[in-house]
Amino acid sequence: MSTRQTDPDAPTVSGAPAPSPRLPVESHSAEPVARLKRNHVFAYRLKRWILSPRPLLMLLGFALFFFFWLLAVDVFHVWRFRYMPGLKEVIQEWTSKKPQFGISIFTSEYYAHTWISLRRVLIAFTLALGLGVPLGLFMGWWRKFREYTFPVFEILRPIPILAWVPLAILMFRSEEGPVIYLTFLSAFFVTTLNTLLGVQSIDRDLIRAAYCLGSTPRDVFRHVVIPGAMPYIFIGLQIAMGVAWFSLVAGEMVAGRLGLGYLVNSAYTTARYPTIVIAMFTLGFVGWLSSALIRLVGDRLMQYRARMLSTG
Repeated sequence: MSTRQTDPDAPTVSGAPAPSPRLPVESHSAEPVARLKRNHVFAYRLKRWILSPRPLLMLLGFALFFFFWLLAVDVFHVWRFRYMPGLKEVIQEWTSKKPQFGISIFTSEYYAHTWISLRRVLIAFTLALGLGVPLGLFMGWWRKFREYTFPVFEILRPIPILAWVPLAILMFRSEEGPVIYLTFLSAFFVTTLNTLLGVQSIDRDLIRAAYCLGSTPRDVFRHVVIPGAMPYIFIGLQIAMGVAWFSLVAGEMVAGRLGLGYLVNSAYTTARYPTIVIAMFTLGFVGWLSSALIRLVGDRLMQYRARMLSTG
């Protein structure tokens, strides 16, 4: 059986189409497409949230809270709320260009106190993140290390933050040191404990399967233990951020000279009651915003990790 070889320069048979030359295909990067897809997903989720009942329920909750405040203080003058500032008084003071008690959104002192408290929390939270997460990972992964450190950790953890105030003042002979240290302690204990629980929650079959596939302990720690504990870590970071704000206020009331906690304490001693409520609402809003930011970073990181695993 003979094979026919075709000369590429030979003329083609009449009626048969000539083979067209192959054009070079221009390769486009997939990054703009992925970015556009993420933007569409974000817009879709935002639209769903706006059209859902959640915004209305949230607004209804705030409306009921302020309505109860208005009735209890300004309308019925309930004796338990006799000395509390009214809703109208707080709003007028907060939005006044010339506030009666010196603190409003138009005064630089208001933003100075807010920034100092925020800076202290960020420093303490960063220290708790940098020390608590590695310590929790090692305590959960290395049993002998946990046997040495966990009993000491459990003895120190239940001690109230206010009990640490005298030692903090003795250890740090400055204005910033004791406040940051007290804020760090509470966030550190929460971060470490949640990280430890995250490591202990990992299915041991996954670790054994990784060893059976030839992974080293270092590879198992990097690719199984740390990703497996990540959801617990970010939940712990959200809790740690809230606890850090609690401890910050206590530290600023006792050992601080500036900040929102100091503002609350000084406003109480000088009977500036609307200023107390202004500082409290500012603490709540900034604390909620910081926790929401951690939640957003955690969700994005989890999605990125899932995409990396799905694409190999």
